[in-house]
Amino acid sequence: MNSIARAVTPKRGRPRKFARPSQAVTLTLPKEVIDALSRIDRDLSRAVVRLAQPELAKRPHPPAELAAFGRRAVIVVNPSRSLEQRTGVLLVPLSDGRALISFDEPLSVAQLELRIQDAVEDSRLSRADAAVFESVGRLLRDARHAPGVAVQRRHIIVLEKTSARKNGRSRA
Repeated sequence: MNSIARAVTPKRGRPRKFARPSQAVTLTLPKEVIDALSRIDRDLSRAVVRLAQPELAKRPHPPAELAAFGRRAVIVVNPSRSLEQRTGVLLVPLSDGRALISFDEPLSVAQLELRIQDAVEDSRLSRADAAVFESVGRLLRDARHAPGVAVQRRHIIVLEKTSARKNGRSRA
């Protein structure tokens, strides 16, 4: 079973809380720290993970990788303006410094894969951008060949800040 199929194959037993390998730990914390963590998230382990995100963002990440949850996985990438400009996708920032690929124009997954292949062959592409393009291309190709895996294009909700004034009226 390849890595794509493993990422989206449901596991038996209790669902995983996190998409990454996890380990149970026991902590003794002051009551006020527990109260503060509870205001971030009712689940204390998720609150701790949220607080650790800025530190985790400093670690190097692979150019592109799968983030799995249940039977679904998405591709997250190191941000690349070239990826947006050359493929027509829109990168949505994540809290760990990486980005989620979303579609800003009508584009099929097959068209995206072709645009990625074309860009990889361009010698003007920077080394970092080439690594992102190659990794995304490999993930898409592996998913296409993985038995029991369907590659689907989905829409997401993105909130984007606009100017405070629109049509001469102030937005409240």
